[in-house]
Amino acid sequence: MERQQHSEGAVARAIEDQTAKLPSDAFLWMAVGAMATSATLQVMGQRHVSLFIGQWAPTFLIFGLYNKLVKQLGSDRIHN
Repeated sequence: MERQQHSEGAVARAIEDQTAKLPSDAFLWMAVGAMATSATLQVMGQRHVSLFIGQWAPTFLIFGLYNKLVKQLGSDRIHN
């Protein structure tokens, strides 16, 4: 299969430019913070809110992964 040539749109490039400015650690600490907040709320008996906040952690980690990929690969970088 040949790789098709395409380029990202202006919106994707703008998002990548902005997210590349954030340190990757920020997303990790947001995930840890969400887990700690969730655990605290669970201990306080706020079960539903705890589950809601706890589900943010994987989202932050995925954002961090995207951020790392953008920093390493960029939007239209092609290597042969």
